[in-house]
Amino acid sequence: MKPYLELCRHVMQHGSFKMDRTGTGTKSVFGYQMRFDLSQGFPLLTTKKVHLKSIIHELLWFINGDTNIKYLVDHDVKIWNDWPYKAFKESDAYHNESMIEFVNRIKNDSQFAVQFGELGPVYGAQWRNFNGVDQLQFILDEINNNPDSRRMILSAWNPAEIKNMALPPCHTLIQFYVRDHKLSLQLYQRSADIFLGVPFNIASYALLLMMVAQVSNLEVGEFIHTLGDAHIYSNHFEQIELQLSREPRALPQMKINQHVKSLFDFKFEDFELVNYNPYAGIKGKVAV
Repeated sequence: MKPYLELCRHVMQHGSFKMDRTGTGTKSVFGYQMRFDLSQGFPLLTTKKVHLKSIIHELLWFINGDTNIKYLVDHDVKIWNDWPYKAFKESDAYHNESMIEFVNRIKNDSQFAVQFGELGPVYGAQWRNFNGVDQLQFILDEINNNPDSRRMILSAWNPAEIKNMALPPCHTLIQFYVRDHKLSLQLYQRSADIFLGVPFNIASYALLLMMVAQVSNLEVGEFIHTLGDAHIYSNHFEQIELQLSREPRALPQMKINQHVKSLFDFKFEDFELVNYNPYAGIKGKVAV
């Protein structure tokens, strides 16, 4: 994962201090690109342990078009809990419940989950129903029927619905590209939280590329990650420096159940990560 560590080093050395909507403050650069050849291994950080279970479940959640956190919390995935909990705390129904109590109610009270677990038309909604268009199905059809197309694009940024989303999409646009029987994917990310978010985003879209390639009978090419505002929050500087002090280890390999032939049929059990030998995890607070 040298490209990621080079990004960290570049932002720490050349980033400008910039305030943000959370009031935390960041070091930030505008415009950066990383490239990952997936034939070299699965791009999951080794300089800290990354919670792959959360990445896989979130991706399956996106693909299914789901926008309620109940599926995630039912599988002990916490990455989206902060935003609905914040909205719950601002409601008349809040009576000093802790985050743990909130999550337990989402798990065990379906009506409560419907009312307070919904994030609005975030990623999954746009992927599967962007103003009536199933963008994922369109891309699958184009890859199969018109692989030289330059229109294999999926957008999560829907200006008409941004105001209804708990969090406007950070990873906003992807494009697929076929050459020499290999499928590549480029992601444009408007806002990139380098310590917490970007390692998840790299692994998530690399995995999506592998899944689409498999169901399209193509080999896997490159994942290209283009960042807009690439930033490190001020309360993550020490964590980034710790990662930069660690020598990256060999990348793991991702094994996918070869019997799955439809993108919409994948389950969590269809993925196996092998030879993953990371350093210990590093904690950092999310800026909400």
